[in-house]
Amino acid sequence: MNTGTTSNYQGNILIVDDTAANLRLLSEILAEKGYKVRPVPNGELALSAARGFPPDLILLDIMMPGINGYEVCQKLKADERTCDIPVIFISAINEVLDKVKAFGVGGVDYITKPFQLEEVLVRVETHLSLRFLQKNLQEKNEYLSQTLQQLKATQDQLIQSEKMASLGQLVAGIAHEINNPLGVIRSSVNNITAILDDNLEKLPAFFKSLSPERYLDFFNLLHKSINQAESLSTREKRLIKRNLKQELEALEVENLEHVTSTLVNLGVFEDIQAWLPLLKDRDSENILKMVYALAILQKSSKNIATATDRAAKVVFALRNYARYDQSGEKIEASIIDGIETVLTLYYNQLKHGVEVIKNYREVPPILCYPDELNQVWTNLIHNAIQAMEYKGNLIIDVTQQNHHILVSITDNGKGISPEMMPKIFEPFFTTKPAGEGSGLGLDIVRKIIAKHQGEIKVESLPGKTTFTVYLPSQLQTK
Repeated sequence: MNTGTTSNYQGNILIVDDTAANLRLLSEILAEKGYKVRPVPNGELALSAARGFPPDLILLDIMMPGINGYEVCQKLKADERTCDIPVIFISAINEVLDKVKAFGVGGVDYITKPFQLEEVLVRVETHLSLRFLQKNLQEKNEYLSQTLQQLKATQDQLIQSEKMASLGQLVAGIAHEINNPLGVIRSSVNNITAILDDNLEKLPAFFKSLSPERYLDFFNLLHKSINQAESLSTREKRLIKRNLKQELEALEVENLEHVTSTLVNLGVFEDIQAWLPLLKDRDSENILKMVYALAILQKSSKNIATATDRAAKVVFALRNYARYDQSGEKIEASIIDGIETVLTLYYNQLKHGVEVIKNYREVPPILCYPDELNQVWTNLIHNAIQAMEYKGNLIIDVTQQNHHILVSITDNGKGISPEMMPKIFEPFFTTKPAGEGSGLGLDIVRKIIAKHQGEIKVESLPGKTTFTVYLPSQLQTK
């Protein structure tokens, strides 16, 4: 099941119960909530349905003729096609040993008949959310692992090239940019697990205890917190907390310290009068705790999505950069896309002190050797940020002038002296300390541009150096 195919997809649920009334009731309620439902009346049909088209979740009765629920679950867990599908038992059996057996054969939850529809819906939604999150993490981790393995397999082959030499200077930064999202994912998963462990079994009783007014307050407060886009600094939080505490004290709200801290952490500190009935409710502390727990759950899920997108972007750029087309044929490619690939790989070196100013005009794709042009942008950007000692403004202009694409890369470093200017494109000439440069970078740049029938020019004054690359929009055949 691919959860990304449509935003309206709720989940595919297989319901197994030999009582027609229960089967019909559960099917109708879940279908009304947008779930795709497949009802079957016995264990044999359940196994066939699950193996033929694996569902996202199974609601399984225990006492059935033929194969009982325990046996069905054991067979599902023994089959690699169905072993990961979460199974929730629904049964009239209320003995502790039967519940223990249900979990022992692989069930993830147990609902006692006669069941409350609200309880069923909450547990179904919770376990489907966990299932989708687990599958998404598995897919992302497998993708990242496969990509990293591919990169390691090609490292020995690429290490001899100038491209790999440049990449070698970026390895630490790239590893940091991949490890950071993985750390966020790990932390967020720990948060989600802890919150569910602490609150999952409490949810049905908690929602039953809410009055209609508090039920609305609960979800209004949760939605307001989830939709709070603004991120506050520690200093701003302290100031807001002080002012809010004074306001709540004037309104005679109890548990002042706890309520103030929770509201600030939720990002809810304006129009407090609207929340006053909730805050003065005798059960306000438990309600605020549950709102905060579910808000953290949602925030952790968003953090995972953001982190996986960031890691995927870095890996995609790295794969594009490391790829080498051995066909020797020109292909149509975007100049701007190539520059963006290099900037993504240099993000770790840029983010702490270099402001990148992009002045991109709309330019058409050109027939070129994109892998080689990426080496041009790598050398020019690397030289620019080194000249600025990793602090300053990096300006990149891309424009079209007549039949040429112009790419200008400008830094505000100390500049190139007039004595050095005639030598910078000579092989093995470098102004860098020993071990920091081979002196081949600009020589290779010039040769790649010449291969594209282009030209490179440089202008330099103290505080401003600009390299401009001229590439014909159409290469001449020779």
